[in-house]
Amino acid sequence: MAKLRFGLVGGGYGAFIGQVHRMAAELDGLAELVCGAFSSDPERSQSAGAQLYKLPKARSYPSFEAMFAGEQQLPALQRMDFVIIATPNHMHYPIARAALDSGFHVMCDKPVTFSLSEALALQQQIQNSGLTFGLTHNYTGYAMVREARQLVRSGVIGEIRRVNCEYLQGWLAQAEHDNKQAQWRTDPNRAGVAGCFGDIGSHAENLLSFVTGLQIEELCADLTTFVDGRELDDDGNVLLRMQGGAKGTISASQIALGKENDLRLQVFGTKASLEWQQSDANSLIVRYSDKPMAVHRSGWAGTSAVSVAATRLPAGHPEGYLEAFAQLYKDFCLTLLGDESAEVFPTIDDGVRGMRFIEQVVASSKAGGQWVSFVAPKKGG
Repeated sequence: MAKLRFGLVGGGYGAFIGQVHRMAAELDGLAELVCGAFSSDPERSQSAGAQLYKLPKARSYPSFEAMFAGEQQLPALQRMDFVIIATPNHMHYPIARAALDSGFHVMCDKPVTFSLSEALALQQQIQNSGLTFGLTHNYTGYAMVREARQLVRSGVIGEIRRVNCEYLQGWLAQAEHDNKQAQWRTDPNRAGVAGCFGDIGSHAENLLSFVTGLQIEELCADLTTFVDGRELDDDGNVLLRMQGGAKGTISASQIALGKENDLRLQVFGTKASLEWQQSDANSLIVRYSDKPMAVHRSGWAGTSAVSVAATRLPAGHPEGYLEAFAQLYKDFCLTLLGDESAEVFPTIDDGVRGMRFIEQVVASSKAGGQWVSFVAPKKGG
């Protein structure tokens, strides 16, 4: 089977996530990088293509506009099939819009756009284009996260009563200074209306929604900016009221000293509860009301078909962040190839919901922690 060909926008000198996208997309042998536009500076973009990605000069473009135009001129068996967007948030929408206009499928880093209005416009464009759009909420690719989702859907835990999701980091406990990754994430002109909650709070919302399948109906938020001079939030807590009467909390922080990427999800039902944490990503703890606690492990017999499909190695060989990231690309690529075995991956609908979450969290906090509706308005209403 021929590999799909992809281009990368972003991921130049000093970037982190671009190389992760590239490795993840190529891990399962379904796709390969053939071109890119790696910086807003034309010379640095072309230099990065040669130095960082070993691409020929002709496929190291000075801009994403030049890349889309140049790739359109190539024969079908040479041009890229899809583009990966790995830039600061404010560039997601214009790049995605141009890619779709040029006839290319898109895989985009999260959050999907700079604002909810952009996300809604992009959603309409995708629907009109007939092209495939994916969003890299990569934590949904973990085998035991998919196992948790399956257990919820099969009724093992009963009716959900409570959900807690916590994502704690400590890397922004001091001022950003010369840290390139920190600078754009704390800049409202590039990150959007939220800092911590745009960056990792959005991951927590997506993970909670992916596993439980529940819709948030109302939320109450308290965001804080602890570091002097910082314009966006670096810590916060959100109370949730969800469909069916379930309650929940999302806590996210980037000033929690000593914490690395401490992501944890707990789901409490009427029959059992689930607990998963990224620091032990290959384990899912299930606590029952009427029998001993069980620990589901990646690679073990008896786990669900969806978790088996997201497991590459025999039990006991740890799989982590990169493999979870790669799982989204595997499912995305299989979808493009017409393989019906492809599992779910986040789409523009997840992106729109995520942007609504970010903006409503900020609105609630600015209103002094008032409860605000999270239900999307009906069209024409």
